[in-house]
Order: sequence, then structure tokens, then C-alpha cells
Amino acid sequence: MSKKDNKDQSGWTPPENEQTQNGSDEVKQDIPVAEPLEKTAEEKYAEINDKYLRLYADFENFRKRASKERLDQLKYAGEDVLKQLIPVMDDFDRAIKASEQTTDVKTIKEGVQLIYNKFKNLLTQSGVAEMNAAGKVFDPELHDAVTNIPAPKEDLKGKIVEEVEKGYWLNGKVLRHAKVVVGN
Repeated sequence: MSKKDNKDQSGWTPPENEQTQNGSDEVKQDIPVAEPLEKTAEEKYAEINDKYLRLYADFENFRKRASKERLDQLKYAGEDVLKQLIPVMDDFDRAIKASEQTTDVKTIKEGVQLIYNKFKNLLTQSGVAEMNAAGKVFDPELHDAVTNIPAPKEDLKGKIVEEVEKGYWLNGKVLRHAKVVVGN
């Protein structure tokens, strides 16, 4: 068989057998061996820069999302308490309507007292407590002195003689300082 006879219809010719050094008939083929390609410094820089930019973009997205969530949380933080206040407001509306139609002061007082108790219970459930300041030693961390007066009794010097406005705690933290009159 000649070279011409080995050609198939596509024109491909099989490689000829060559003898190797050990004398065997093996087909020698020139197959390129894939060597690992080393990246150039520019390619490495581009890859690292790309990773950095993606990481930075992810961080910026996270920061913006967290900021928006914090704003929403602050915006709607009192939502539960406000939902509980709406029925108290409804009670006030009913009391006003009832007071227009009645002349009995006693029933109006009872209605107002009921609404007051309901509101006070709501505050207590929310962690708000009254600060009792009368007769206690003046503490600027807890009290705002409105004025000083001569102490009516010797044991009231440096103590609170009168509470002008109540102070309130919220879960152990001062919510509003008490406005007081201090004895000298």
C-alpha cells in the first residue's frame, strides 16, 4: 500500500510507522503538551482589582441596606405602643360626646378616671413608671430644679419640697426628669 492508497476520501493520510530507538513499531505523534500558563503581573493585578471592586460593591450594597433597615426600624419603633394608644383616643372621643349630652358631673368624672386608669396601665405595660420625687434628696441626674425656696422644715434642706411635673422611667432609664422645687 502506498501513501496514495492510504488516503481516505477526505484527504487525510495516516502517519507512517517509524521505528523507535528500541526497535518497536510505534506511531510517533507530535501532540502538544499543555503546560500551565503563568499569568502576567498585569493579569494578576486585573484579577485582584476586579475581586476588590466586586467586594467593595457588595459592601456598599450591604451598608446601604443596613442603613435603610435602621431608618425603618427607628421610623416604626413606637408602632406597637401607638396601636395601643388608639383605643384610649377612642375612649376620649366617646367621653367628649357623652359630656356634651349629660349634665351629671359625677359620671363625667368617673369616665375620665376610667380613661386615666386605662392609659396608666398601658404605660406600665410598656415599661413606663412614675418617678416619686417628693421628700427625696435632690439629684441633678434625675431632677430638674425649677426653683429654690426656704425649707419649711429643717429636715427638708437640700430635699425636694414640691414636685411640679412628675418624672418617668422607661425600663430603669430616665425618660423624663422630674421638675421640682428644692428647699434651702
